Amino acid sequence: MVLHRGRAAKAVWGGASLGAIVGLSVALTTGDWGLLALYFALGTFAGTLFKWTGRYRGFGLNPILVLIILNLLLFIATVIVPDIRPSLWLQPAGFLNRPWVILTSMFTHGSFWHIFTNMLTLFFFGSYLSRLVGQDRFLFVYFTGGILGNICYIVLTLIGAISAIGFLGSPFTPAVGASGAIFALAGALVMIRPRLTVFIFPIPVPIPLWIAVIGGFLILSFLPHIAWQAHLGGLVLGLVAGYFFRGKERYSF
Repeated sequence: MVLHRGRAAKAVWGGASLGAIVGLSVALTTGDWGLLALYFALGTFAGTLFKWTGRYRGFGLNPILVLIILNLLLFIATVIVPDIRPSLWLQPAGFLNRPWVILTSMFTHGSFWHIFTNMLTLFFFGSYLSRLVGQDRFLFVYFTGGILGNICYIVLTLIGAISAIGFLGSPFTPAVGASGAIFALAGALVMIRPRLTVFIFPIPVPIPLWIAVIGGFLILSFLPHIAWQAHLGGLVLGLVAGYFFRGKERYSF
């Protein structure tokens, strides 16, 4: 993919505009105008990276690496300035006051191991899916799955609070991470390549991907401090998208 000069400029301006809009909303809510500069810089940087993605094939950059870089940058920012975390994390009870968190929470993580495992999985699953269905469909699955996962988290925790069903979670517990989006990628791959096998540490033999994904979802769902609701929403989106993408792959492996 080689971007036209006009599209390349739009990528930069689009990223900068989105960063400015989100930054302004956060600054007006929190009173911290330094966040406006931070979001504007991140948006501009993201747009520039996507411009390079399309213009310079030899540069070795692609949307997956752009996503990983943005996640790492925002993680570093939250480590250096931890006070900005509440303005980025998704807390269902306060969602209407900070609606942008449905997107920003996908780029924030709670610990090094959290971001490490998510980005590692994003690299492998994302690279494979992108080669199969193309970058546009990959980005659709990633962002739609992440957003739907967050919506699922909001809805189920609110239902849990109303119905007093503890397992559904609390709307006052914040959620962070790209796991919903990554489960969407996994779900799509399960539908498109049901016989694909993968190695999962510490299992010494390859296992079918669908067993790894469903098994991983179930195991994680019973662990504390895991937003299984977001995983569920992303996984469902991925399975549906994969069903429609099946048989329409660009490449075969």
